[in-house]
Amino acid sequence: MSSTAALPTAGVLRYGVLGLPLAFAALPIYVHVPALYANELGLSLSLVGAILLATRIADAIADPLIGWASDRFLTRRRLIALALPVLAVGLVGLLAPPASAGGGWLAALLVLVSFAYSVATINYAAWGAELGHDADSRTRLVASREGFGLLGVVLAAALPAVLAAEMSTGLGRVGWLFVPLVAMAALLSLVGVPAGLRRAAGSELPWPALRGALRDRGFAALLGVFALNGIAAAIPASTVLFFVADVVRRSDLSGAFLGVYFLAGAAGLPLWVMLARRIGKLKAWLTGMGLAVAVFAWAGFIGPGDALAFGAICVLSGLALGADLALPPALLADLLAKNAGPGTGACFGWWTFVTKANLALAAGLSLPLLGWLGYAPGSREAGALAGLSAVYALLPLILKLFAAAALWALRGRIETEVSP
Repeated sequence: MSSTAALPTAGVLRYGVLGLPLAFAALPIYVHVPALYANELGLSLSLVGAILLATRIADAIADPLIGWASDRFLTRRRLIALALPVLAVGLVGLLAPPASAGGGWLAALLVLVSFAYSVATINYAAWGAELGHDADSRTRLVASREGFGLLGVVLAAALPAVLAAEMSTGLGRVGWLFVPLVAMAALLSLVGVPAGLRRAAGSELPWPALRGALRDRGFAALLGVFALNGIAAAIPASTVLFFVADVVRRSDLSGAFLGVYFLAGAAGLPLWVMLARRIGKLKAWLTGMGLAVAVFAWAGFIGPGDALAFGAICVLSGLALGADLALPPALLADLLAKNAGPGTGACFGWWTFVTKANLALAAGLSLPLLGWLGYAPGSREAGALAGLSAVYALLPLILKLFAAAALWALRGRIETEVSP
């Protein structure tokens, strides 16, 4: 599973470049599409919501199957190269729809874009795992991919307003801009970077192969911790705009806060790579969890006008985000490099499934809980705002502590599986 020669820094960066357009594409799909089709095209919120729910459930369920198939058909780079043009065409259609577009258009384009995106991202992650020469190079590859991905998120968040005064026009231009962006990144990443060493896939049918991946004790332990930690990280993402608007009361700074958060995450990635090299990935990840717990504890005391303090929280939580982005996939890559059992694509298919399920669970847990605690957007009642602070800060803190405890309890099993 490891390559025969270490990949130089230029090769690591060229591999990571493709992460920028992939993350760039993800943000408008998840953030802007609902408002675009409801506000600009006049579709009912119930119809848009039903389409989004159905397509996202189907998308998440398909990911393990895509991972299984990716282990058996074509090379990683060829699968990525086939998926990217489909993604580009689909994204243009999704973000620049004709005036007559309705629910059928939205559903068809979401299915097309989601499928192409999953094929590209699952094989991109698996390719990175197969490229690594040793534990350190696997960490560097993941950090490169996630660092460029964070820059892609910041770029996608800023561009619609920069490209046009009307959000719908700006989104259409973002879709067209994605075409040359992904083409240039694909040329840099797919041409000249080695293929990596790919294990021959077995002959199992999909479900036995996917079930076999989950039976691997090291993978199951790591996936469980990743799931619990991911829900803890996704809850603040689902509630941060409410927190900024009604607790900090600086909604005018929400874009700046998010930009600082993502840029801090990207800037901190080299620090996590160095710390992982010094104390090991598992302990470095625990350190990141500890930093996140401290930040969430501080956030619970934020009040109206505390913009500077919340900016510092965004910087520190962004640094903790870097650990969550770089270290768990690098641990998975180490496990796959040592273990001849589960297929790389199958494991990353399950990994992607859990990532998407975390986002759905976080929204499904946190938003109804806010309503139960008496909060509604625009609330100024002390009890409602206390409930918002509890969901934004206290609930993730508790879940992070559980995740850290699980990682510590399972450290022996995970370290045994990933040690060289």
